[in-house]
Amino acid sequence: MNHPLQGKVAAITGAASGIGLACAQALHSAGATVILIDRDAASLQKSVTEMGENAFALQIDLMKPEQVDGLLEGILKLAGRLDIFHANAGAYVGGPAAEGDPDVWDRVLNLNINAAFRCVRAVLPHLIEQKSGDILFTSSIAGIVPVIWEPIYTASKFAVQAFVHTTRRQVAQHGVRVGAVLPGPVVTALLDDWPKAKLEEALDSGSLMQPTDVADAVLFMVTRPKHVTIRDLVILPNNVDL
Repeated sequence: MNHPLQGKVAAITGAASGIGLACAQALHSAGATVILIDRDAASLQKSVTEMGENAFALQIDLMKPEQVDGLLEGILKLAGRLDIFHANAGAYVGGPAAEGDPDVWDRVLNLNINAAFRCVRAVLPHLIEQKSGDILFTSSIAGIVPVIWEPIYTASKFAVQAFVHTTRRQVAQHGVRVGAVLPGPVVTALLDDWPKAKLEEALDSGSLMQPTDVADAVLFMVTRPKHVTIRDLVILPNNVDL
């Protein structure tokens, strides 16, 4: 069996379900030791138990800065090293801006932007010092194509793209790669906010992808030769016209 990530350690936020869990499973199957990071302790433990050897749970609430600041320490305590950090955790909100709840916006923006960037800040000096590693974000097609029914979510992903593009150029000289996978609509809990009719229409028309589709793209990105960076990888269902 091919194990291109044998000996590598990957840590993924938002890994208790959805895209994060699918990515953890894909990297684990490729030989990596994986650390699943989430605030949901029960789901984390269930997942790592099912995955077996070389899978670890790290319970962290990304909305608590003091816990995020201890992220690297927790990773190293469990696995002794870090090679791949996937900032996957995120939240979604859609709807008209004039009717939105700014308190909900704050949570979405804090998780998608502030917490994600703070996570990367926590682990990046370690990767720079060892002169190797991958930083990966789960972004969105909304990060490059403004989506009319989701202005706040779109804004958060535009911020992610800006961070990816600038940080990548800062750390490339240290052997650290930074990139983003930008999926179109995926069947996850983030779509719970979609209007029911819109979700049913998308499912019926084949306009949604599965988390495993994103995981396949992530595995492709982190297994490229060291001299190749996949800066942005857009993946879309065939029936999404963007």
